[in-house]
Amino acid sequence: MPESADGVRYTASEVAERTGVTLEQAKKLWRALGFPEAGDEAFFTDSDLAALTTLTDILATGIIDFDLAVNLTRGVGLTMARLSDWEVSAMVHHLELLGRAADRPDLPGVAAAVTDEFNQRFEGLLTYAWRRHMSAALARLEASDADDVGTTQVTVGFADIVSFTALSNTLTQEKIGDLVELFESRCADVIAVQQGRVIKSLGDSVLFVNDDPIRAYDTAEGIINVIGRDPRMPDVRLGLATGSVVTRLGDVFGPPVNMAARLTAVARRNRIIIDETMAGLLPVDQFETRRLPARPVRGFGIVEPVAVRRN
Repeated sequence: MPESADGVRYTASEVAERTGVTLEQAKKLWRALGFPEAGDEAFFTDSDLAALTTLTDILATGIIDFDLAVNLTRGVGLTMARLSDWEVSAMVHHLELLGRAADRPDLPGVAAAVTDEFNQRFEGLLTYAWRRHMSAALARLEASDADDVGTTQVTVGFADIVSFTALSNTLTQEKIGDLVELFESRCADVIAVQQGRVIKSLGDSVLFVNDDPIRAYDTAEGIINVIGRDPRMPDVRLGLATGSVVTRLGDVFGPPVNMAARLTAVARRNRIIIDETMAGLLPVDQFETRRLPARPVRGFGIVEPVAVRRN
């Protein structure tokens, strides 16, 4: 079949036939990658066919079943989509700072050319980072003493910018973007130094976990120092809770996650609030804890938050 000018050659039915799966399975894998369907017309390129063939070849080995393939493929799609948006926006911002996009004559073209040259060297870093993080994830699994595989005991932390909605209404879009970028990058640096992991960022908040409650406290204190104590940055609030969480789809779920979020909402500016479980794990010779007045916490009933600081 001759290939069109834009590389499109195959319909979804032709892709399914060549990869040896049903039409619905081919569509499901394609959707899992995060791409839209295109009906019955030719839509897929040789590269698209090769990607789906890679997935079906893995299925043929019997290492994983179809449902797991869709699950993992969705993770790849979500991660790569966010990384691509992140990379392009960062590249455009970089070009603007350099003045190469001042008149915006062909900003998409300039960004595409620079990004293409950059990506030739960047692809190797992607593979390295994936393998390195995979090794770390397997090491955490091996070190876990939880009876139920997939659950782990951690301290969950939420860092939240105070009054972000009101603040964002007073800033230009560029200033909001700069603020969020600086907030996330500083949080990520502190979390990494304390051997924690960023689970996700939501613009005005960051969710992180740490295996050690003391390091989790040091993370919270560090975030306050680099953001809340910086007069150029807004105030922050930190909530920490310890307990068992379920790790799934690159995220964590469970009562400690919800508790940390609730505690953040009641914390004072540039202060750390923790739950009772975490308070019981902190050495009394290193930390001073103080129970705050009991209050209703959605989903938990009446809770006594605990304020904490180092002696």
